[in-house]
Amino acid sequence: MDKNEIFKVTIEDMTNEGLGVGKVSGFPLFIKDAVIGDEIEVRVVKVKKTYGYGRVESIITPSPSRVDAPCSIARPCGGCQIMNMNYDAQIHFKENKVINNLTRIGGFSRSFIDEVKDNTLSAASYLRYRNKAQFPVGFNKNGAVVTGFYGGHSHDIVPCDDCLLLKEECKDIVNAVKRWMGEYGVSAYDEETGRGVVRHILIRCGENTGEWMVCLVINADSLDEKHDTKGPGASKPSHADALISALKEVLGDALKSVCISVNKARNNVILGDNYKVLYGEGYIHESLGDITYRISPLSFFQVNSKQCVRLYNKVLEYGEFNGTEDVWDLYCGTGSISLFMARHVKCVHGIEIIPEAIEDAKKNASDNGIKNADFIVGAAEDVFTEKMKNGASRPDIVVVDPPRKGCDEKLINTILKMSPRKVIYVSCDSATLSRDLKLLCESAYALKKFSVVDQFPNTVHTEVICRLEIN
Repeated sequence: MDKNEIFKVTIEDMTNEGLGVGKVSGFPLFIKDAVIGDEIEVRVVKVKKTYGYGRVESIITPSPSRVDAPCSIARPCGGCQIMNMNYDAQIHFKENKVINNLTRIGGFSRSFIDEVKDNTLSAASYLRYRNKAQFPVGFNKNGAVVTGFYGGHSHDIVPCDDCLLLKEECKDIVNAVKRWMGEYGVSAYDEETGRGVVRHILIRCGENTGEWMVCLVINADSLDEKHDTKGPGASKPSHADALISALKEVLGDALKSVCISVNKARNNVILGDNYKVLYGEGYIHESLGDITYRISPLSFFQVNSKQCVRLYNKVLEYGEFNGTEDVWDLYCGTGSISLFMARHVKCVHGIEIIPEAIEDAKKNASDNGIKNADFIVGAAEDVFTEKMKNGASRPDIVVVDPPRKGCDEKLINTILKMSPRKVIYVSCDSATLSRDLKLLCESAYALKKFSVVDQFPNTVHTEVICRLEIN
């Protein structure tokens, strides 16, 4: 097999990353934008020793699961890896992905997994569901300012002002920023030279409150470094004031916060270490259930508010709280799960390594009148272990919602040593979840239930929540 050869294949499977799998004389090809059941012509683009990669050249017979992606840039953008599958097929793909990881990595039998699998929480809306957007800003080949999203495995911006996963207002916000840049001569950032000002446009909204925030990530100390305060341009409003006015024209009273975050580092990190408020309070509010949260530019918050409420209600269901429990919420972020549980338990202790997140958690607790939640800065594996060594009472329930890398092994060992009667594990990566469940369930715990929660329609990502009980 050689590069650029064309073969006819039938797509038999899909990888966890959403690549179709077809075979040529037993040799597997991984093919972007292919769907299980497709019969296609594929052009070979790369050949390895035991596998290769291909590109769809033409579709001979489409899969029954194939649909026309509603987004014109779905293929080059790479953000919506499975938008060309109908939603039922997307859910089936995600369930299989989780189940395969639980059996292959976690070591559970398929019959057992089928027995403990809870209902999947599918999304009611698979478009316009995100409450957060991050648009990179750069130049096109003609030197014009362009916004959009990075193409798959690249830092080339695919132009897009209106992503179909985002609220429609985002398009107007982005265009207002670009008009402001043009009128005031504010340059876009150039990754190759490290010059230019505006790197990213961060947009957040409260799905249930209607509040909006815009934060520009800039390669400068302020927006007004070159503003003329004495010459002919002195009568013009400052760049910052003009930006605020432009955004108010779009959002009106719904605009609650405008910020800048300075990031001069030449790396792939989007936000700087802190931010400066230009307008408003530096945060917006979002309500989930009966809890209202402050969200700042640096806050971690689930991007799908509607599905987040369902996920957190599943935490309450799996917790079966009766008001007497001592609960530890590890990797607590801004306290979103902690506070959602607080009114149902005796007390909750949250741990998070990011100081700003803990400050947000404390403010959120105060704003909601919650007094039985406390929050501690530090690595969960260090703080929880130290607290247990120093005689903290054995927790009744531990909740973990770690980043994609999963739980630190030190933390797993501390959980096993302290033996809370129940562990509720929320995960955004079913592979590392499965690895951690293997350690927990080989030693002391039994997996009683798990549910797949589709927080991210049209993408390969999904959340999983598990209930473990001590044997």
